[in-house]
Amino acid sequence: MSDSFDLIVLGSGSGGLSVAQHAARLGAKVAMFEPHEMGGTCVNRGCVPKKAMWFAAQMADMHRLAAQYGFQTTPMQLDWARLRRLRDDYIAGIRRRYDARLAQAGITVVPEAASLVSADTVATGSGMRARAPHIVIATGARPRRLDIAGFELGMLSDDIFALESAPRRIGVVGGGYVAVEFAGVLHALGCEVDMFVRNDLLCGFDREMVDALSSHMQARGIRLLRDVQVTGARGVRGDVTLETGGGAAFEGYDAVLWAIGRTPNSNGIGLESLGVACDERGHVLVDAYQNTSVAGIYAIGDVTDRKALTPVAVAAGRALADRLIGGHADARLDDSVLPSVVFSEPPLGMVGLTEQQARARHGDAVNVHSGRYTPLQWMVAGRSEQSVVKLLTVGAERRVVGIHVLGPGSDELLQGFAIALQKGLYWHDLKAAIAIHPTAAEELLLLR
Repeated sequence: MSDSFDLIVLGSGSGGLSVAQHAARLGAKVAMFEPHEMGGTCVNRGCVPKKAMWFAAQMADMHRLAAQYGFQTTPMQLDWARLRRLRDDYIAGIRRRYDARLAQAGITVVPEAASLVSADTVATGSGMRARAPHIVIATGARPRRLDIAGFELGMLSDDIFALESAPRRIGVVGGGYVAVEFAGVLHALGCEVDMFVRNDLLCGFDREMVDALSSHMQARGIRLLRDVQVTGARGVRGDVTLETGGGAAFEGYDAVLWAIGRTPNSNGIGLESLGVACDERGHVLVDAYQNTSVAGIYAIGDVTDRKALTPVAVAAGRALADRLIGGHADARLDDSVLPSVVFSEPPLGMVGLTEQQARARHGDAVNVHSGRYTPLQWMVAGRSEQSVVKLLTVGAERRVVGIHVLGPGSDELLQGFAIALQKGLYWHDLKAAIAIHPTAAEELLLLR
């Protein structure tokens, strides 16, 4: 079987769906090859199921806060089986809606993996061949594995969603988004959590904000072990010991989570034979327009070295379809201002430059405006933990180049500020704005 299309997409994650659906809306004949669940990592093993668990963790925290407010409460115990069922039913509904939209758009979906046999042709294991002048690699990434003794005794992030109950004590190895988010979620749901961080915690975020978050995490009972490299694991599942490069051993974990980064799914799809350039970690190298080193082949999403965020992949996919099918020759993703949130406890958000980046770029022209406050909902209960807000401006005109927030509601309040920053935000704009009181967002307007 063979057929010709205007556009072929390998992968049905956020980026693949975006470019395929938008291209179809613009009139293209599109084929999509996907051997796994529709929706990729975000829907099935990432953002969506993680956020469901984060909501459960928030409810557990609010229950504890309610007791401090004076509500008569009884101990809560999460029915993990029910949460899994509700979460999985919701995700199954998303996949059904994707199937319906793709069918309505006339997109040919092939439930097989495909590999490139030339710059305009792909083939599947069953013998199907398809041709198109434009082929988009959107195969995403997977959890990274380590070649160390005992690695099989731990879980990867994908495995968290199969848990049938909360681990009693878990060792989380890593210091990125996945490690921080699951450490917070599992701790809020009753787990004793130790985090083993080899390098920086949340590399890429503002250091002052990360330090404040780490203080929150430790105050809540998460044990942070910094500058520690885990070299192996021993024991049996349910009773694991983690060994470190310094010779120390940490015993008694009934679960271990390896959260040590992700590996792009670029191998085994024919890129090497065609000379498509990749970096040393396997990311497909692209220019500002998502072009690879081979004409007619493009890449978007986590398989590239761009910021591994769902909205980035979606925006890149739409722009690519506009350029290839819509005739907008200059269409491309503007990634100069990218908002990002870690769903930690409390959440940490940023948009624009960190203080370290701003000083490297603008030197002494950088002005730092930061403040700390105790959120009203905590203060009423007698808590003293503090949220942090931080603005970075540049020059005499005080153009805002970075916004950072840590505390309850940070995830929701940041979006509007991100739009303002992208459009061109100045200190005097914030000073002229009327605050909504009492809110967390007004703290950014009250900075001096």
